[in-house]
Amino acid sequence: MGVYIMEDKKLYKEDSIESLSPLAFTRLRPQVYAGDCSYSTQLVVEIISNAVDEFRLGHGNLINVTINDSTVIVEDFGQGFLVNSVREDGKTILEAAFSVLNTSGKYREDGTYEGTSLGSFGIGSKITTYLSHWLEVITHRDGQYEHLWFREGEFDKRDAGKWDNKETPSGTLVQWQASEEFFTDPKPEMEKLKKLFKTIVCLCPGLTIKLNDNGKKTEFFSKNGLMDLLDEGVKGKEILKNRFSINFSEDKNKLDLALTYTNNYSSTIVPYVNTGLTEAGPHITQIKTLLTREFNKFFREKGWLKDKDENLSGDDCQEGMYLVFNITAPNIGYDAQVKSRVTKLDMKPFTQAIAEELQYWFTTNEKEIKSIADKALNARKAREAARKAREAARGIKTKKETGLKAKMKLSNKFIDCGNRSPKDRNLLLVEGLSAGASAVEARNPKTDCIYMLRGKIISPLKTAIDKLLSNQEMSDIIRILGGGFGKDFDISKLTVDKVVITADADSDGADIELMLITFFYTYMRPLIEAGKLYRAVTPLYIIRQKGKEYYCYSDNELEEWKKNHSGSYDLLRAKGLGELNPEDLQKVCFMNERYKRITISDAKATTELLEILMGSAVEPRKQYIYDNAEELGFNFE
Repeated sequence: MGVYIMEDKKLYKEDSIESLSPLAFTRLRPQVYAGDCSYSTQLVVEIISNAVDEFRLGHGNLINVTINDSTVIVEDFGQGFLVNSVREDGKTILEAAFSVLNTSGKYREDGTYEGTSLGSFGIGSKITTYLSHWLEVITHRDGQYEHLWFREGEFDKRDAGKWDNKETPSGTLVQWQASEEFFTDPKPEMEKLKKLFKTIVCLCPGLTIKLNDNGKKTEFFSKNGLMDLLDEGVKGKEILKNRFSINFSEDKNKLDLALTYTNNYSSTIVPYVNTGLTEAGPHITQIKTLLTREFNKFFREKGWLKDKDENLSGDDCQEGMYLVFNITAPNIGYDAQVKSRVTKLDMKPFTQAIAEELQYWFTTNEKEIKSIADKALNARKAREAARKAREAARGIKTKKETGLKAKMKLSNKFIDCGNRSPKDRNLLLVEGLSAGASAVEARNPKTDCIYMLRGKIISPLKTAIDKLLSNQEMSDIIRILGGGFGKDFDISKLTVDKVVITADADSDGADIELMLITFFYTYMRPLIEAGKLYRAVTPLYIIRQKGKEYYCYSDNELEEWKKNHSGSYDLLRAKGLGELNPEDLQKVCFMNERYKRITISDAKATTELLEILMGSAVEPRKQYIYDNAEELGFNFE
C-alpha cells in the first residue's frame, strides 16, 4: 500500500467561504467536525466507529488498530462495503462513503439517518479523508475487493479485482496519515484512545480490539460488559452488595444500565449514547428525575420519609451514586457533529422499563435501599448545615441577625494588598508562617495578597461539605475569593485575577498542592477553566559558588548546571521557602515567569491521584507505589 507525501497546500480565504466545497470548508474549519485539533484522535474515532457498527450488526468480533506515529491502520472483519457498485454520479459506493458528505450506508431512502455510530453522522469517514495527507481503503466481500487512494482529501486512483483469501472472506482496512496542517500534533492521543477502546469493549461484550502502538501491543476485551466499567469506576468504594442493573431491548432501542452507591459525597453519572460519551441531554436529566421520584416514592411507602417531610432533592438521593449506562437508538439529535450534547432522544421506552425494574429491585433488596435512604437523609442534613456554613463563609447573617450586614472576619493569616480592582489583585497561598512573613516583604504590595497556610490541608475528598466549610482555612479562602462555593460558585464575583499556590518543593509541599488543587477542581472548577489557578515553581536545590547563589528547580537542572560549571561548590537541598530572604524569594518564586498555570487536565489528574493515595481501595494504591517505586524512593529488589 502506497504512502503519499504532501506537496502543495491549498489555501482558502475567509472571503471565499460561501463557494467552498465540503472538502475545502472542512480543511478551513477542521474544528467544526473534528472538535479539539490538538491531536488527530477524532480521525481514529470516526473510522473505529464504522468497525464497531459492523460488530453490532453481527459481523466480525475483532478490530486491529496499528499506530506508527501519525500513520494509523484500522482493520475490521465485518461484512465489508458493496464492491464495485457504481452510483448515478459515477462514483462507487466505497468512494462516496469516504469522499461525499452526508453519504452513509446508514441513511434510508427518505434521508433519515438510522446509524448508531459513535462517530459523526454521515460525515465521519469523510473527515478522516479530508484532514489527512493521504488515505487508502480496501474492502472485500463476495470474493471481490476494491482499493481506493486519496491525496489531500481528493480521490486519486482505484483498483479492483478478485479476493481469494479464504481466511478473511470479508472486511475493511483503512490507513491514513493525519496532516500537521490541521492538528497541533498529528499523532492520536494514545491515553485517550486506550480509554476509549477499554470503554468500547465494555459496552460491546464479545468484541476484541488489538492495539499495536509503535510495536507495543495491548488487547482490549471485556468479560462482564458494563459491570467491568462500573468496577473500574468504584474501585473498592462500593457500599452496596446488590447493584441495580437493566438490559432492555425493544425494536432498535437498547439500554444497558448499572447503578451502585459508594461512600463518596459526590455522584458520578457516565452517560453513553451509541458508545459515545455525552455531556448533556434529555437522557441524563430524565433518568435523574426518574430516580429521584422513584426513591422518594418508595422511601415514603416504607415510612423512612415522613408525611411532614419534604421530598428529598436529586442531590440528596444521588449522593454517592455511581451510574453508568449506554443507550443505543437511531434518529438521535445532537447539537454538533462531534456528538457530546444530545438534543433529541425519545426516552419513553427506557424510562418506563427503568421504573418497572426499580420497583422490583426495591422490594427484593429492602436492606440495601434502606442504606441509600439513610445516606440520602444524612445528605439532606449535611446540605442544610452546608448552606448555613456557606452563608457564614460569605458573610451572610442568619434570620436572627436580619438587617445587620455581616463584616467579613478573617484570621490574621490574611494580608491584603493596596489595589481593590479584581483584575489587579492576586492571592498567594503560602505554606507556613515563616515563609508567609518573607512573602509579605517579597510580594508586590499593590497587587499581591498573602494567605498563610498552616500544617496539612483538610482532604476535600474525604470530608463532608459542612465540615469542609467549617474548616478555618477553607472558609477563609472562600471568603477571600468572594465567588461562592460548589454549584453556587460565580466567577464574575471573584475578588482576584490569579490564585497562586506557593509551597515547598518537598513531600509536605506536594501534599498541600495536591489538596488545594483538588479542592479548586471539585468546588471551584470554573476558576481553573478560566486559567486563573497557578502554582509557583519553587527551587529544589540551592548552589553556592564563589559568592554567588544558583537555584535549580529539578534534578535535570542540577545535572545541567554541573556540566556547565567547574570547581568546588556547596549544594543545599532547599528545606523551605521560609529559609529564603525576601529578595531571593521574590527572585526565585514570586516572578510571573515562575508561575505555572494549572489546567483542567492537570487538576483532574491530581484529583484522581488523591483518590488513589487516600481512597479506601488498597490495590490501586499498591499498584501506584509499585509503578512509581523509583521516584518514591522504594526498592523492591
